[in-house]
Amino acid sequence: MMDLNISRRSFAATGAVAAAAVLAGCNADTTAQGSAPAAAGSAAATSGVELQIFAANSLEKAMPEVEALYTEATGTTFADTQYKGSGDLVEQMRGGAPVDILITASAGTMDDAEEASLVDADTRQDMFTNELVIVRAEGSDIEITSLEDVASIDGNIAIGEPGAVPAGKYANQALASVGLYSSDEGEGGEYDAAIADKVVQADKVGTAAQYVATGDCAIGFVYTSDVYRYDGIEVAYTTPAESHKAIVYPGAVEASSEHAEEAADFLEFCMTDEDALAIWAEYGFELA
Repeated sequence: MMDLNISRRSFAATGAVAAAAVLAGCNADTTAQGSAPAAAGSAAATSGVELQIFAANSLEKAMPEVEALYTEATGTTFADTQYKGSGDLVEQMRGGAPVDILITASAGTMDDAEEASLVDADTRQDMFTNELVIVRAEGSDIEITSLEDVASIDGNIAIGEPGAVPAGKYANQALASVGLYSSDEGEGGEYDAAIADKVVQADKVGTAAQYVATGDCAIGFVYTSDVYRYDGIEVAYTTPAESHKAIVYPGAVEASSEHAEEAADFLEFCMTDEDALAIWAEYGFELA
């Protein structure tokens, strides 16, 4: 768990340490098993293929850099990758949107995709983890030392719409742990009267972060990785891990993808290539 009142610049230093640790482990693994070179070699045959990815909004900064690495290594290109709330992405797939890879910010939304036969269950893997933090505008004097303090905040509170934004559901679960939301599942409940009129719902976690950066909201519930994505915000409080369900990002190949093999190769690259691993770490994602 991270210390309170951590600035975006402090996060950058932490990310650099994390990247070094990841690279050290990866070097050891590839030396012993040759896994990363094998993944790159397998992917080399995919030159000329274009992949369509649907990815959780919080991956919006890191994913393009990893895609660029992969294009340089293999020649595979990417269509306009869609970054939205995980629930919205699944609904688009239900509507027939062409997709090769789905990466969500919660196990529940991937479960929904799997139950609807939208993804190949055999290709599903947990890719990353994240933390849920409460952010304030950079330089703000707002102090939060516990989740209970949210009830006394003077100003609006940005929370993702829980039906479409996993970060919103995690936020509501955390609030429920201290009696400020009525459903432990984080959805379908009501906010306590102390905050009900202050909650501003966002269509994606990035929007929640922007509401805080612009001053429209005093605080917001976002992921650690979002502090890397947006200027003007800093961490006021890191929610206890036990206050909400584990934040896991599963990835899977779409069930009817015409490029299923190539899509699986890209997922493997994401999890084994040294440079890709360094990018994930730089943006605050930890391997699951």
